[in-house]
Amino acid sequence: MKILIADDHALFRDGLSLHLEKMAPKAVILQAANFSQAVKIAQSTSDLTLIIIDLDMPDMDWTEGLQTLKDVAPQVGVVIVSASEDPKNVKKALLMGVNGYIPKQSDTKVLTSALRLVLDGGTYLPPSLVEHATKNISHDASVKLNKILTPRQAEVLSYVAEGMSNKQIAYKMSVSEATVKLHINALLRAVGATNRTQAVIIAQKKGLI
Repeated sequence: MKILIADDHALFRDGLSLHLEKMAPKAVILQAANFSQAVKIAQSTSDLTLIIIDLDMPDMDWTEGLQTLKDVAPQVGVVIVSASEDPKNVKKALLMGVNGYIPKQSDTKVLTSALRLVLDGGTYLPPSLVEHATKNISHDASVKLNKILTPRQAEVLSYVAEGMSNKQIAYKMSVSEATVKLHINALLRAVGATNRTQAVIIAQKKGLI
């Protein structure tokens, strides 16, 4: 397993590296001080497992930097660890396809749980977004949801909104992971999303959840 950390603060990179080494002793940790370095490393490292980046780095606007990383390493998971908790930044990053958004103010237990969830194939959403996504839906939203998704797809969407991995969803629903994947692919098509996090955001905008 190879994990790339990109942050312009060396102390934070070193601290996170030590934390990751405790979580995954066999992991190889790579470091970059800005987006440009991160892109070069991603281009030259074919077997990256995860990229962890800060939004606020001096060499590039974060949307440009994130998109460039997604372009050069489309199959690699990306997690943002940022001091910014601006809802606009969170939603924009999620729509761009990141696998998690972790505020730097989070405690160590939250960071560990979030990273393990992502490495297990899930998506970590900030508590504020999860609270909004999983609150009781109105009657009108329920009607819309039933028209667009089957009951099983709607159930899967609710678990995706909680950031659960396919394995966790399969356990909850007492079905196989392959069945969960089929439901997720179907609900992505139904709401017009290309990934799990986009599905949650789009479903919110449509008033489905």
